Amino acid sequence: MTSTLDSSLSRPERRRGHPWLRRCLIAAVLGLITVELALGRPALTSALTQLRAPHLGWLLAALAAALAAMGAYARMQRRLLLSAGLYVPLHRELALTYAAHSLNETLPGGPLFSTQLNYQQMRRFGATPAVASWCIALSGILSTSALAVITALGALADHGTPSWLTLVGLTTAVLLTTVGIRWITRHPETLLPLVRTSLAPINRLRRKSADHGLERIQAFLDQLKAARLTPGHAAAAATYALLNWLLDAGCLWLCLHSVTDQAITSTQLLLAFCAGMAAGTLTIVPGGLGIIDNALILGLISGGLDTPTAIAAVVLYRLINLGFVIGAGWITWGLVLRQTRREQPQRISTG
Repeated sequence: MTSTLDSSLSRPERRRGHPWLRRCLIAAVLGLITVELALGRPALTSALTQLRAPHLGWLLAALAAALAAMGAYARMQRRLLLSAGLYVPLHRELALTYAAHSLNETLPGGPLFSTQLNYQQMRRFGATPAVASWCIALSGILSTSALAVITALGALADHGTPSWLTLVGLTTAVLLTTVGIRWITRHPETLLPLVRTSLAPINRLRRKSADHGLERIQAFLDQLKAARLTPGHAAAAATYALLNWLLDAGCLWLCLHSVTDQAITSTQLLLAFCAGMAAGTLTIVPGGLGIIDNALILGLISGGLDTPTAIAAVVLYRLINLGFVIGAGWITWGLVLRQTRREQPQRISTG
């Protein structure tokens, strides 16, 4: 028995999935980037020449905008926790935001690691499993909705004549989502019939009783009653979600001004930014390397910039976001979050 146990412990764990597929995809993307660099060598050389002496004032302003964007995202999540009656010091939420962003952008499968870190740290802040899950999910919904709103408004401004059907549809979707979330957190028991119906066939396959696990799910849903998204906190969180994207786009605009005096309208730059961020959600490459960059460059070129200038602005923008901000996040994770012990939560009354 002992030898069997020892041999089972000595065997390496069986890897799941197909890691070779991910490696092949990453290698293909890197190969594509290499080919693009070789073909675009003249434009890249000109762009690097422009990067040698960026305007210091504009560069510092771009750095400040990037930091302000991270601060806005941290304040959004903090507002959601406040709405659930949990007070978290701003510096703790900022540290979590930087660390989670770095994991998300630099590791293969980064969103999974980022979500896990967010969940663990929110539990350390004192959030229940349901409140932590609710806050993470709602953060993603707010951030995605804010980008969609900015993209829609940019498109409307660019075309001059607004598409009222698109605007009304987007507004209705946001309002219905907000109302639905508030209803679920106030009346989580309404989900029990749906949960029971969905759980029965799963338990049948597992050869368990029909209600197996229902008590744990019910306890989880009961915890959601603490997550009261009040109108004030909802409005503040939505505002911070919008500011997060707008300040990030402002960082790109300031990077552009630090390397050139060429003109581009704010609407065209905003659309290029939104296209780049949207493209980044469709890639498994860490940081959207090559995907976001190409989308941003093409967007700026379509806005009237020449290729070297667009490349220079995007390279500088990515150096700030993939260099400084992510570097600060890894330092935060290593020196702050890993050393943090569990603290007593500070709860406030939600009314």
